[in-house]
Amino acid sequence: MARGAALVVIVFLTACAGPSAEELTGEEVATEVGCFACHTETDTAMAPTLHGIWGTDVMLETGATVTVDESYVTRSIIDPGSDIVAGYEGRMPVFSLSDSEVDRLVEYVRSLG
Repeated sequence: MARGAALVVIVFLTACAGPSAEELTGEEVATEVGCFACHTETDTAMAPTLHGIWGTDVMLETGATVTVDESYVTRSIIDPGSDIVAGYEGRMPVFSLSDSEVDRLVEYVRSLG
């Protein structure tokens, strides 16, 4: 293959790969890792909604109450078994995410109110 043709193929494959993980928005990260399979616009049997929860208090299975803020959402993403919302089982998997991806997910949840 000629050098020019090889360069065109590399550029094409790079363009088709889409944005890198560090370029994705919080919503795109959520889509990529599958958050919306369980977290929908309303509460479901699988998971509570993420819409309209920022700043509210939620009861945990332990009976404690926690405010949905940056700390809580970050902890829930990094260690999903740490603070399970009352009425739900600890089904959320642990994801391998960068600090930046976690930050963007937290900001996305904040944007949902």
